Amino acid sequence: MTVKIAPSILSGDFSNMGAVIEKLEQTDVEIIHIDVMGGQFVAPITFGYQMVKTLRPRSKKIFDVHLMVQTPEVQIPQFIEAGADMISFHVETSKHPHCYLQQIKSAGVKAGIVLNPGTSAQVIKTLLEEVDYVLQMSVNPGFGGQSFIPRVLENIEQLAKWREKEHLSFAIEVDGGVNEITAAACRKSGVDILVAGSGILEKDDWQVAINQLRD
Repeated sequence: MTVKIAPSILSGDFSNMGAVIEKLEQTDVEIIHIDVMGGQFVAPITFGYQMVKTLRPRSKKIFDVHLMVQTPEVQIPQFIEAGADMISFHVETSKHPHCYLQQIKSAGVKAGIVLNPGTSAQVIKTLLEEVDYVLQMSVNPGFGGQSFIPRVLENIEQLAKWREKEHLSFAIEVDGGVNEITAAACRKSGVDILVAGSGILEKDDWQVAINQLRD
């Protein structure tokens, strides 16, 4: 199966995000990754549901919303209403992750769980039958442009083994420090979706950058 590329608009021009979305619309990617940071779980503050609602009419791509927030249960309904197609939240912030997954899926939205680099895949093993995808962070969350942390490949390989053994269908997504070299290692470990920000949006030709990551 061909790996999917999900450009992260975190590396885009915040003063003209509509133009970023419209330019991505001209590429052949299926997914646009939207990092939501609330200033508590991670220090920066980025996008809110109002931004997603405003951008939604400009794109037919899949909107993949990654909630880096302290209370995901509060914001999940807002992003569902705003038009998110995929919503993931961090297991590290979740008191009732199974409930949140059901909340997302009951709205017809794909539900994902996120692992920080220092969190073992074992923590979410009992949730794998419920998730549509697992997002493995390959940098510490909060800032773009960081270097890939190689040890996360162990988590990815473990997730891929469980998926095969238990005949599960969840996708594996990776986010952080993805470039032509690390993308190859991720694909080999079982990754289905590669999130890349600066590796695409800071290049002159976005489609060429996308092709390089995919191939």
